[in-house]
Amino acid sequence: MGWWEERVVPHLVDRALRGREIGAWRERCCAGLAGRVLEIGFGGGLNTRFYPDAVESVDAVEPSDRAWALSARRREPSTVPVHRVGLDGQHLAAADATYDAVLCTFSVCTIPDPALALREMHRVLRPGGTLHLLEHGLSPDPGVRRWQQRMEPVQRRVAGGCHLTRDPVALAEAAGFTMGQVENAYLLSAKVSAPMTYGYLATGQA
Repeated sequence: MGWWEERVVPHLVDRALRGREIGAWRERCCAGLAGRVLEIGFGGGLNTRFYPDAVESVDAVEPSDRAWALSARRREPSTVPVHRVGLDGQHLAAADATYDAVLCTFSVCTIPDPALALREMHRVLRPGGTLHLLEHGLSPDPGVRRWQQRMEPVQRRVAGGCHLTRDPVALAEAAGFTMGQVENAYLLSAKVSAPMTYGYLATGQA
C-alpha cells in the first residue's frame, strides 16, 4: 500500500461517506444484524452507531492502519466490542461457519478480487447466516454508465483502486448467496455525483 493509499485515501473516504444521506443507507443496511458479525472494510467505523442491540460482537477486517486509527473515536463509545481480525477480505483467517452475519459496505468496489472475497464471506457464514451489503456500482442508465466507464481509470488511481462499474449483487450471487430484497437507487440527491453513487442495498443468505 503506497503513501497516497495509506495516508490520504482513508481521510477522503471517511469524509465522502459520513454524511446524513449515506448514513440513512448505512442504518438500513445494518438493520437485522445479530449475534457474531464480521465487517469487511471497517474503514473509519462509520457503521458503529447503527449496530442493533442484538449484535454481540464485531470482528473487523480493515487493511489500512490509518483508517483503523480514525475509527477509534467511533469504536470507543460503542457498546458492541469490536476487534480487528485481519487486513485482507480475500483471505479470512476464520474457520468455516464462524459468523451469524457479514456486513460489507463500500468495499466490494475496491477489493482486487471481489469474487474471491465474496466466496470467503460465504464460507465463514453459518448456514442460513446473512450478508448485509451496501455498495455503489454500475448504473443501468446508459448516460451515467458512459461517464462511469470514462471516469473509472481516474477513480481507481485517486480512490485506492475503487471501481465504478462492478455489479456487487451479481458477484454475491455468483459466490453462492441467495439474494433477497435488493434496492437500487442513487445514494446522494446531487445529480453531479451520479456516476459515483449509484447504489445497491441488499441482503443475502448463505
